[in-house]
Amino acid sequence: MNTMQEREQQLIEEFSLFDDWMDKYNYIIELGKELPMIDEQYKTPDYLIEGCQSQVWLHPEYRDGLLYFTADSDAIITKGIVNLLIFVLSGRTPQEILQNDLSYIDAIGLKEHLSPTRSNGLASMIKQIKLYALAFQSKDNQ
Repeated sequence: MNTMQEREQQLIEEFSLFDDWMDKYNYIIELGKELPMIDEQYKTPDYLIEGCQSQVWLHPEYRDGLLYFTADSDAIITKGIVNLLIFVLSGRTPQEILQNDLSYIDAIGLKEHLSPTRSNGLASMIKQIKLYALAFQSKDNQ
């Protein structure tokens, strides 16, 4: 598996291939089709991310010291946005996830091209991923 930095760089390079934001949005939609899908049993209110305009479910699985995520959304663009996070952060230690500043999100220019409600949704997704990482990290430290 590539390092987080390699995955971030890969996304930055892929986004730089597109000149306009319509093409970048289409690429985000394509990323949504590659989203590691959440098992239907986890599509419950417990795994629903609060603060998102559309419904987004995020399920953490912790094994061998690494945190893996699966997700789904009822909006195609949101599937792509959540996969931008999972692509980089899934399969990492809780500490790695907590220390990552997600600067690649800014580097690809995503934040300034999202509507305020989608921006809030992105912030909610990031917050939830970091909360899961914090929870599993503290479990390890007990």
